[in-house]
Amino acid sequence: MDKRRYFTRRILNAILTIILVASFNFILFNILPGDPARLLLPKGRFQSDMIPKQRKAFHLDQPLWQQFAYYWVDTPQLKFGYSWKEKRPVTEVVGERIWPTVLLVGVGTFVSVIIGFFTGVIAGWRRGSTYDVVSTNTGMVLYSMPSFWVAMLAIQIFAVALGWFPVGKMEAPGVVYSSWVPHTTNVLWHLILPVVIFGITYAGEYHLIMRSSLTGVMKEDFVLTARAKGLSDDKVLWGHTVPNALLPSVTLIMMNFGFVLSGAILIETVFDWPGLGLLSWEALSWRDFPVLRAVFLLGAIAVIIFNLIADILYYYLDPRVQA
Repeated sequence: MDKRRYFTRRILNAILTIILVASFNFILFNILPGDPARLLLPKGRFQSDMIPKQRKAFHLDQPLWQQFAYYWVDTPQLKFGYSWKEKRPVTEVVGERIWPTVLLVGVGTFVSVIIGFFTGVIAGWRRGSTYDVVSTNTGMVLYSMPSFWVAMLAIQIFAVALGWFPVGKMEAPGVVYSSWVPHTTNVLWHLILPVVIFGITYAGEYHLIMRSSLTGVMKEDFVLTARAKGLSDDKVLWGHTVPNALLPSVTLIMMNFGFVLSGAILIETVFDWPGLGLLSWEALSWRDFPVLRAVFLLGAIAVIIFNLIADILYYYLDPRVQA
């Protein structure tokens, strides 16, 4: 397929998907039961004129088609309204939580990819060996265990019983730092346990997929031909087998990196990590729908963009795409 045609088609598909997801985002939060204006107000008592004000602020006093038009005028400008819980613009609330999520989920995803990739490759190459049996069963156990349960167990052992790491949060509360060095050190100290838990719970997924893909590729004729040429095991593995077994893992890696901006709700909630995952949980608990709408759209767009990156990588990794 022509390179320009392939890239154009993928980009147009991504743009169309974003438009559809954004439209669904509007519909989803407008079909919720109850009065939307009332749902956007805090629980308890409030002034009687607050509901009309909310209707006007969010264009709820207009017909649905006009609300949809206002939505498409405001959304490209990142105008998601005000968070009634924080009493601030949604963009400010969400913007403050992006960096902690990128730090935790980004580093955690990188760690899980590295661990799962190499253990999966070795297990697939040594299929049937003791290492394969032990590592694959361990990966299945880690993949099947709920991440929040592992996180709570780790906190109980390494934070409460042994006192090696903090119980939660991103940094020690109420501490004033003299420079960026102790501040960075404190953040990294708080980061270790969540990243380790995130890494080991998701590494099993990468391990299983990489092993399965590698064992399938090892049955192909070109691997037998490479061995018949007298190539060493390392050249057969890393030069021929692994590159052809990467495609399923590339898709999974790109999808999981796309989920970075949506946050890891369970991990962040257990560790009280101030990222988008915890923000989603708080917004859901307080029914702060403007924040939920923004986080949902941001996460969806991130997944679509990273899937587009995966499609672009496919063009260079899979010769069948260019055929």
